[in-house]
Amino acid sequence: MKPTQNIILIASFLLVLFGFNSCKTNDGVFIIVGEDASVTEKLTAEQLKTDLQKVTSKNIQVISEAEDYSEAKKIILLGTSSSNSLITDLIQSKSIIVSEDFPGKRGGIWAKATFTNKGKAIVFAGSDVQGTQYAVYEYCKEILDVDPFEYWSGKTPNPTHDVFDIPNKVIAPPEIPILCYFENDVDELANIKKPMLEYDWENYTQLINSLVRIKYNAIQLFDMLGRPEFFLRPEYQAIRPDYDIRLSYIDSMITYAQDMGMQAQIDMALGYKIKPMEQDKADCWAKNKQVWIDTWRYYFEETPIGKADIFALRPRNQVWDWEYKSSCGEDKVDVFNEVYAELGDIVDEYKPEATKVLLCYHDGMEMFNNGFNPPKDWIIAWSDDGWVDFDYLPLDTKGYNFGTYMHAGFWLNHTVHDPCPVKIDTIMKMMVKDYGANKYCMVNGQQFRPFLLNLEAFSKMADAPNAFNGEEFYKDWVSYYLGEKTGKFAIASMTKLHEAQFDGVGYVQHLWEIREAISYLSNAPIERPGKTPVPHEYRRVENDYKHVVKRVEFLKESLNEAKKGYEIAGENDIFYHDYILLPVQIYSDLLVFEGELHQMAKLKKQFEDTGNEALRQKAIAQIEHARSALKMVYQRRLTGDKNPTWKGWYHPANRRPNNGFPTQEMLNRVEKNLKTLSPS
Repeated sequence: MKPTQNIILIASFLLVLFGFNSCKTNDGVFIIVGEDASVTEKLTAEQLKTDLQKVTSKNIQVISEAEDYSEAKKIILLGTSSSNSLITDLIQSKSIIVSEDFPGKRGGIWAKATFTNKGKAIVFAGSDVQGTQYAVYEYCKEILDVDPFEYWSGKTPNPTHDVFDIPNKVIAPPEIPILCYFENDVDELANIKKPMLEYDWENYTQLINSLVRIKYNAIQLFDMLGRPEFFLRPEYQAIRPDYDIRLSYIDSMITYAQDMGMQAQIDMALGYKIKPMEQDKADCWAKNKQVWIDTWRYYFEETPIGKADIFALRPRNQVWDWEYKSSCGEDKVDVFNEVYAELGDIVDEYKPEATKVLLCYHDGMEMFNNGFNPPKDWIIAWSDDGWVDFDYLPLDTKGYNFGTYMHAGFWLNHTVHDPCPVKIDTIMKMMVKDYGANKYCMVNGQQFRPFLLNLEAFSKMADAPNAFNGEEFYKDWVSYYLGEKTGKFAIASMTKLHEAQFDGVGYVQHLWEIREAISYLSNAPIERPGKTPVPHEYRRVENDYKHVVKRVEFLKESLNEAKKGYEIAGENDIFYHDYILLPVQIYSDLLVFEGELHQMAKLKKQFEDTGNEALRQKAIAQIEHARSALKMVYQRRLTGDKNPTWKGWYHPANRRPNNGFPTQEMLNRVEKNLKTLSPS
C-alpha cells in the first residue's frame, strides 16, 4: 500500500471513530447485544437499528453489554438467555419468561422490563437465535410498519412517535420446522444487472433479508451453482458465451445466508458447472457408480457445497431435469434405493448433523408408491404439479417424515404470477391433515419479485397450517400494500388472473402456442436444439382456439377490475401499477397477439381447403394487425415497471428463453409464405 493511501485510511478511521463517539449520547436508543453475540444476532441488531432510523429521529446505537450504558434512558435488549447475560438476569429475576422450552424452538417474545433504576427496556428474546430474529422482525413490521419486502415493493414506513409503546407478546414457533426457498429459474432477476446469469450481490442479499423476515429459514441454491442449461444450451451460450462460475462467490452466498440465520440447502445433482458430469454417465448408475460417488466427494472436499446444512436429491437424471431412463437396462427403483443409501452414507461421513431431503417429482412419486424406499432418515418432500395441486398422492407414507415441495410460481407462468392464497390454504391443510406433511416445505419462487403474495402466503401457512385462512390473508395482504378502497379491486383482478390460468396454462405456455401458430403459418417446423424438429400442423393450432378465447375473457375482466382500482389509487401508486395492473396488461397483450395469429391460421386453412383467393388475401391483410399487436407486446414490456429499480425487468433480452419469443422477423416469414402459398 502506498504511503498516501495509508494516510487516507488512518484519517478515515479517525473520522469514523470521532463521529461514533461524538454521537454516542444518552438521548437516544441503545440496542444492547450480548458480549459474545452471534453474527446473526449482530446483523439482526443492525437491521433493527436501520428500521428504527426510518421512523424516528432519535439517535440509535448498537452496543455490546460490555460497554457503558449506565446513563441510558431507552434500552432495547436483544438475544437469548445464553447469548446476553442482561436477558439472563431478567429471567432470573422473573421480570420476563423465556427459555429454550418457551416459547420453543424458533419462538420469541416482546417484553417490557424495568432494567435500571432510571430507565426502562424492551426485550426481544428468543428460545434460540431464530426466535430472537422473528421477535425483532415482527416488531419491525407491526410497530414500525417496515415492509419485509420494502426493497421489492417500494413501500416505505411512516414516522412513528413512541417505538417503546408495545404490548408484551409471545411469537409462537412456526409449526413447520423447515421452510426453504428454492432459488430456481431466476433469469430475470439474475439478468437485471451484468454479468448476466449471475446474481447482483445487492439483489441477492436483499432477497435473503426479505425471506428471513417472513420466516423462511433455508434456501436451496441451484441456478447459481451453474445449472447445465447456462453453459450447454445454445440460447444461453448466445446470452453469455463466456459463462463460468466463481467458487468464492458461491462461498460468500452460502456464508451470507447462514449468517442471516438461514440454512443452506444443496441439491446434489451432478451437472453443475462446478464439476459437470457427462450425460452418458448420468443414465447408467451400474457402470458409473464411482463417478457419481467421486463427484459427491469432490463437492464436500473441494467446493463450498460442503458448508451446506441440508442436502437434497431428486430421483431423476442427474444432469438434466427429466426422468431417469437407464441406458443399461436397470430398474430405476433399484437404482435409487442404492443411490440414496450411498449418498446418505457420504453425507453422514462429512456432515453427520445435516438434514437429508428427498424431493419427489412426479416420477419419484410413482416410484415411492411402487417399492422405492430410501433410508428412513431422509425427509420425503412430495411435489405439487406446479400449480399448487397434486397429480399423485402417497398410497402410504410408510412411516417417513413427510413434507412438501410447492410452487409460488412455475416455469410455465414465471413472467406473470398466479395469485392463489385460497388454494394454498385448501391444499396445504389437506396435505398436513391427511399425510402429516408438516416436517418440511420447500417453495419455488422462480425469480422472486412477481411472486411476493404467494411466497408470504406459504410462510403464514407454515406458521400454523390449520389456523391459516387464505381469504383473510388475501384481504390483509392487499389492504397492507394498497388500502381497503383499491384493495377490493386488486383482489377481484387477481382472482380473475388466477382463473385465466386454468388447466395449468400460463404465459410461457402461450409462447409455445405462438410458435406452433407461426410454424403452421410459415410452413416451417419448430427447430429445437438437441431435439427433433416439431412439424407444422394445423391441428396443433386448432387445439388452442377455444381455451385462448376463454382466457381472453377472464383477462378482460381482470384488466377491467385492475383499471378501476388504479383510477382510485392514482398514478403515484407505483406498486399498484407494477404488481396489479402491469402483469395483466402484459398477459393480455400476448393473448391479443396470439388471437391475431389464430385468425390468420383459420383463413390459411380455409384457403388450403377451398382455393378461394379472397381468403388468402384476407390472411395476408391480417398480418398488419398481428404486427401492431406484437409492437404492443414489446412496447409494454420495454416500458415496464414504474419503479426505477426494476427498469428493464421485462426486456425480452433478459427473460428466460424457454419457448422462445415472437419477433417481427417471424411475421416476415409468415408473410412471405402466404404470398407464395398454393391451395392443398
